[in-house]
Amino acid sequence: MPDEELLEHYKVSGESTSFGILYNRYTPLIYGLCLKYLQNADMAQDAVMQIFEDILPKVCQYDIRVFRTWIYSVVKNYCLQILRRDKKEITIDFSTFIMESDEILHLLDKGGSDEERIQALNRCIEKLSEPQRLCIVNFFLEEMSYADVSEKMGYTVKYVKSNVQNGKRNLKICMEKQNME
Repeated sequence: MPDEELLEHYKVSGESTSFGILYNRYTPLIYGLCLKYLQNADMAQDAVMQIFEDILPKVCQYDIRVFRTWIYSVVKNYCLQILRRDKKEITIDFSTFIMESDEILHLLDKGGSDEERIQALNRCIEKLSEPQRLCIVNFFLEEMSYADVSEKMGYTVKYVKSNVQNGKRNLKICMEKQNME
């Protein structure tokens, strides 16, 4: 029987064997996905069983059009919840922020007095496009993280990173022009 028929049969009859057959079809996919996220074979096996127990009574509440896509999403979200729950320490990669901060500080090191360099940097910041300017100001001057800027501005994190990178490049070009004048 196709996936959708097995699912419908379970919803109508309530026989868990129908859903069990369907779930068993996808057990290798589910296990592989759990293993990918959890990086531990025992945890992945436990997750496969727990997911089955969790969704069996709830599956009737969902309008599932394509079971494969739905189960993939359920498994991924379940694994991410486990990772969030079990994560005792959050690892932060400061190297990106430090490196990016150093580049802005480096712009201030070139030529002229401190006051002149700061004024030149402010003029260059004003010349940036609005998204670049807002991202640069929030990220460097307000010392906000990409995620914080993203939340504050309503941009995606990827868009914030892009604007920070492009803004830095444009600031560097502008500051070099200012130093030549």
